Amino acid sequence: MPLWQQLDAVAGALQAVRGGQSGTAALAEVDAALRPGVQALLFQVLRHAGRAEALRRQLAARKPPPAVDALLCTALALCWAPDESPYEPFTLVNQAVEAAKRNPSMRAQASFVNGCLRRFLREREGLVARSDDDPLARWNHPLWWIERLRKDHPHHWEQILRANNAHAPMALRINAQKCTPALYLQALKAINLGANLVGDHGVVLERAVPVSSLPGFGDGWASVQDAAAQLAAPLLLQGMDLGQPLRVLDACAAPGGKTAHLLELAGPGAALQVTALEIDAERSARIGENLRRLGLQAQVLVADAARPEDWWQQECGGEPFDAILLDAPCTASGIVRRHPDVRWLRRESDIAQLAALQARLLRALWPLVRPGGRLLYCTCSVFRAEGEEQVQTFLAHNTDARLLPSPGHLIPGGGHNPSGDHDGFFYALLQKSL
Repeated sequence: MPLWQQLDAVAGALQAVRGGQSGTAALAEVDAALRPGVQALLFQVLRHAGRAEALRRQLAARKPPPAVDALLCTALALCWAPDESPYEPFTLVNQAVEAAKRNPSMRAQASFVNGCLRRFLREREGLVARSDDDPLARWNHPLWWIERLRKDHPHHWEQILRANNAHAPMALRINAQKCTPALYLQALKAINLGANLVGDHGVVLERAVPVSSLPGFGDGWASVQDAAAQLAAPLLLQGMDLGQPLRVLDACAAPGGKTAHLLELAGPGAALQVTALEIDAERSARIGENLRRLGLQAQVLVADAARPEDWWQQECGGEPFDAILLDAPCTASGIVRRHPDVRWLRRESDIAQLAALQARLLRALWPLVRPGGRLLYCTCSVFRAEGEEQVQTFLAHNTDARLLPSPGHLIPGGGHNPSGDHDGFFYALLQKSL
């Protein structure tokens, strides 16, 4: 496909994200033949959108129409750093101008696009140097996000931002009922795919590949799951007697990775009864699909975890649970490198709204835990309002709860992380007194 056509599609997707649409939804509207290339370019653009916007402001004092601005920022994000550019900057500029000429909504602005981008090629070093003083350009995150991280993680905020702008590794969870991580490494080596062990049940691939090319994937040997998310099931089950009948609730379960991990760890002989709850019917269907591929069984319900009165008595017999896993809806601020659109979609006010939902879920589910039982609260967020502060407030209002040893906030990325390269996450294991 011609590059101008891809750039036009990327600019359209960028404009959609700026309008509040998720990157996934925007890409779904792109022609299937174009989509893989467009996604790769869009992700790079989203990772450098702050820099591109700062450069565009220098090149055009007055903001151009949204479609033209998106095309300019697409080209600038892809060619501002030649060593990271997927194509020669000169080629990108030519093809961006071609995209403007061929798009009826931008045709009248094609000479303007041409003038801005040619000037950028001539003055690139000076323009980039001047943009270095702009935090939006330097960190490619909204200013409120940067300030929130500085406040929440004064010693790690820069590491978090750098990790967010990098590519996430592809991590796999190995199904303990069918294989071991060490044996799976050998199977990967046999197809010349390098990997390293991570945690107790995972491997991290040296390069991402389609799941269809992974050994035994269709037979349930492995699942794609980040190393941080792989901590949930072992944390919830640690110290529990798996030889006894256990009732476990996965309260916000889609797409089912943690549900499956609980069943994999319990093993075929365990009397583990898992209920997987999901409010969205379409996402709930994915839980069933994943469990079938892995050869596992759970009770899957489409219901609102915050409203136990709708499902607890009727579907679960009104019996308390031995353990509840609450992977609560959150800002997703810990998985930005996998979803680079998140930083541009979120608003600062979202944090308080989501924290209120998390508190409501905790209040609704805590009465469903039996005395002596436990609840694992987790979010894929690095914001303390959704993690440490949420749990401290809960403990202050629930004297029958105590915090067991827990990882707390996990910082995304590799480098200084003792547990390897993983997403940002938060974990708190709460036990109910007898």
